[in-house]
Amino acid sequence: MRVSILDDYQGVALDLADWRSIRERGLEIAVERHHFVDQDAAVRALADSEIVCAMRERTPFPKVLLDRLPKLKLLITTGARNASFDMEALKARGITVCGTGGPGGSNEDTAELAWGLILGAMRRIAEDHAFMRQGGWQTRIGHRLAGKTLGMLGLGRLGSAVARVGLAFGMKGIAWSQNLTAEKAAEQGVERVEKDELFRRADVLSVHLVLSQRSRGLVGARELGLMKPSAVLVNTSRGPIVDTTALIAALKEGRLAYAGLDVYDHEPLPIDHPLRTTPNVIMTPHIGYVTDENYRNSYPQIVENIIGFLDGKPVRVL
Repeated sequence: MRVSILDDYQGVALDLADWRSIRERGLEIAVERHHFVDQDAAVRALADSEIVCAMRERTPFPKVLLDRLPKLKLLITTGARNASFDMEALKARGITVCGTGGPGGSNEDTAELAWGLILGAMRRIAEDHAFMRQGGWQTRIGHRLAGKTLGMLGLGRLGSAVARVGLAFGMKGIAWSQNLTAEKAAEQGVERVEKDELFRRADVLSVHLVLSQRSRGLVGARELGLMKPSAVLVNTSRGPIVDTTALIAALKEGRLAYAGLDVYDHEPLPIDHPLRTTPNVIMTPHIGYVTDENYRNSYPQIVENIIGFLDGKPVRVL
């Protein structure tokens, strides 16, 4: 049997877990350092693999691709869900799908990065760093967080982790999502408000929703138009939740002060994408979950998933 490990951008997959138990069973391990967009290329690489291990949603697995991979028996994703997997097609084919997660997962990592982007936006850290490299000194005035309003678009585990830090900074927390109740918000020390009020009041708006048909494009031109011209929007969730065209227009026209982004409609972000030249944006390349600690949690679980499957006792089945 053959195991394909996909999307290993940093070339660390084989170093962050003990794969000997896989090799001892006679399985061949192939590592791909990139993701696949072209389906013909994916088929050429994966046609002989019974087991495929994907990193999040870097490589999509729609039905049209799955139909061209007749040998595939086990598909693994890091994380507890993967919106780029056609789960109905996988179920129909009888392909087992497993994930990773539990203690040591990526919620803390993404929450920490969200605060890196928030602080970078409020204090213009990236610009001042670049200016210092060029020999410059003070040219702009930043903004403090204490006393400001932190708006949470989503207050699940990740959103709650971000909210707790905001409260520690002395911010006032407000939140909205379709299913959020006042009682659940109060448990996190946050006020539940209506959607429009969230956008109007937030000095910093942080996005923490799961991408779905309900959330796709949820932050559009109308919602951005409700925000203060001094406000900051941060998205570490999924790119398509925010209308990128509307966001770029708001930033260029001065209707929004700043944005901090770790996620995008198309990843990797195309080299000629207009976001790369949009003013008042701090960007990172979808690294919210990319930490040594999270990888050292995920890759060993992938090994466990493979062994469980080979033994007829699959674990972490999605």
